[in-house]
Amino acid sequence: MKFLNILSLTILLSIFNFGNAQELKSPNGEITMNFYLEDGGVPTYQLSYKNQEVIKPSHLGLELKDDEKSLLDDFEILNTENSTFNEIWTPVWGEEKEIRNEYHELAVSLKQNQTNRTIIIRFRLFNEGLGFRYEFPSQENLVYFVIKEERSQFAMTGDHTAFWIPGDYDSQEYDYTKSKLSEISSKFDNAVTGNASQIQFSKTGVQTALMMKTENGLYINLHEAALINYACMHLNLDDESMIFESWLTPDANGDKGYMQAPCSSPWRTIMVSDDARDILASRITLNLNEPCKIEDTSWIKPVKYIGVWWEMITGKSSWAYTNDLPSVQLGVTDYSKVKPNDNHAANNANVKRYIDFASEHGFDGVLVEGWNEGWEDWFGKSKDYVFDFVTPYPDFDVEEIHHYAKSKGVKMIMHHETSGSVRNYERHLDKAYQFMKDHEYNAVKSGYVGNILPRGEYHYSQWIVNHYQYALEKAVEYEVMINAHEAARPTGICRTYPNLIGNESARGTEFQAFGGSKPNHVTVLPFTRLIGGPMDYTPGIFEMDISKLNPNNNSHVNSTLANQLALYVTMYSPLQMAADLPEHYEQFMDAFQFIKDVAIDWNKSRYLEAEPGDYVTIARQEKGSTNWFVGNVNGTKARTSTFNLDFLEKGKKYTATIYADAKNAHYKTNPQAYTISSKKVNYKSKLSIWSAPGGGFAISIKEIK
Repeated sequence: MKFLNILSLTILLSIFNFGNAQELKSPNGEITMNFYLEDGGVPTYQLSYKNQEVIKPSHLGLELKDDEKSLLDDFEILNTENSTFNEIWTPVWGEEKEIRNEYHELAVSLKQNQTNRTIIIRFRLFNEGLGFRYEFPSQENLVYFVIKEERSQFAMTGDHTAFWIPGDYDSQEYDYTKSKLSEISSKFDNAVTGNASQIQFSKTGVQTALMMKTENGLYINLHEAALINYACMHLNLDDESMIFESWLTPDANGDKGYMQAPCSSPWRTIMVSDDARDILASRITLNLNEPCKIEDTSWIKPVKYIGVWWEMITGKSSWAYTNDLPSVQLGVTDYSKVKPNDNHAANNANVKRYIDFASEHGFDGVLVEGWNEGWEDWFGKSKDYVFDFVTPYPDFDVEEIHHYAKSKGVKMIMHHETSGSVRNYERHLDKAYQFMKDHEYNAVKSGYVGNILPRGEYHYSQWIVNHYQYALEKAVEYEVMINAHEAARPTGICRTYPNLIGNESARGTEFQAFGGSKPNHVTVLPFTRLIGGPMDYTPGIFEMDISKLNPNNNSHVNSTLANQLALYVTMYSPLQMAADLPEHYEQFMDAFQFIKDVAIDWNKSRYLEAEPGDYVTIARQEKGSTNWFVGNVNGTKARTSTFNLDFLEKGKKYTATIYADAKNAHYKTNPQAYTISSKKVNYKSKLSIWSAPGGGFAISIKEIK
């Protein structure tokens, strides 16, 4: 079903007759945006929700480099264009089978008097929030220009509670801090933890998606959509006026963006509701991206996988083949003449063990890291020619593994770690993708650990953002799906290029082996990182005591086992990993059954209860099935969830299998304590389930045929 209703009307405004104030209302009438020019011709907007001010009058514009006149003031309104749009579109994969895209639009054309330049500020108002962007039409007086800074403001109405991570040009891998806006500067230093590459720009700088809650119960989320050929946006707070202003990531020269008209900025998004569930249910980020550009998407399929990964992350095994080489030169170093370290994980026998496990339990794929030459000196050396992405170590036989996996009905998943050497990756990209196609690898996990090469560039600057897009679009030519780690946080581009089936771009499960993450971390991520797109969070850890894998690593996974199961529902992704070792799953096969059963592509999603930092409970219906799955992740305080099953189809009976925390469960002291029970349910049923601190529950609901 698809319908389209576009009504477009251009109104030439006479400022003398009508003034310059423009009002835009959301389709349901609950959100109002006002645009006008302040004294001096400064573009200004204001946003209200149910007659409550959400964004106070805030200025818009851009500061240009080496230009006599920036695009900040001295504007007059040339004309405005109002339109409405309403459609239902079908994603290749997603949280639901169909997505409604409905908004009211206002496009304001502005002329700068002194320069005679024209820009357009386009606003789209949805039922759950606002998107706006800058557009630069083709014109003589504005062709090539350099952005010194974008000056988009978001003026808060008070000292809101925020869930934030430090503004950083290179990393999003931080735990979230909950504080008042006024407390960000005093808590900033403690919020910054070590990473392979990081640089902060301000003690009041934070990253998007930024989640906030006002004293009167409004939930506000600030982010961006369609980050294309532009620098990633952060936010810098003036904690006296409580005004956030956009802060773009600079390049090696300190410039924020090189532009050539006609062009546009990404969309800046503001979501608002008095119900936190509406933030999770919003599809603004996807809807502000262009429709799918891939004509044939039949090769793009959701993937449930295991991998040779966690044993290296914990320090149990090694990526490197030998300990005898202080340095490696690809094409020169002869690995046949060195002594193996006997700890290299990506060897034929071990990889076959994972393939066997995947095949036995119905997994689609197996990821193998550390299979290729170069891991002995890959990190921290500012090394350009670091990997070639096609040459295996002596103990990994590409052909043998390829045929073995194929005989077991399992797809191998490629790993391309770049060590931040972007030029080297692009140099090898065609050859690497062709190698994948020749050996039937249809998905790749790419990584960008460490400082970026060329030196001086950042992970989120315009040039590197363009690299991520280049790698993504190049992959389409080879029918390769991308799961990029350490890349810029997603902004809904997966709608346009659905071969982007995953990103990391946040603090994932690996940090549970690097000292641990906060037990409520996964109750914040759906409101922040996941607003832009799915995350390869790599859940499913069953052994929480990392010292049992590596006696030299005393880290602890701050989660109960039931919480780990719930993540397959609450942390949406079409790419889901069972990240632990096969032998740990074999100890808890009854609980592992949920990971085997849970779907990774959905027909419907229902957000049953949510409070950022405290709890999230989501129900999803498997695509093409009557099965439903429910997941709950809990924060630091024990609580009982009570919810109806009215999302089930009337007249049908179901069996609910409930994987829950045992009464003595606790994320730190007793994480593996869980119970499994079954009961008959229907659409009239109500469930009450207790969750431990750092705990949760998972439910499999199957129709009784």
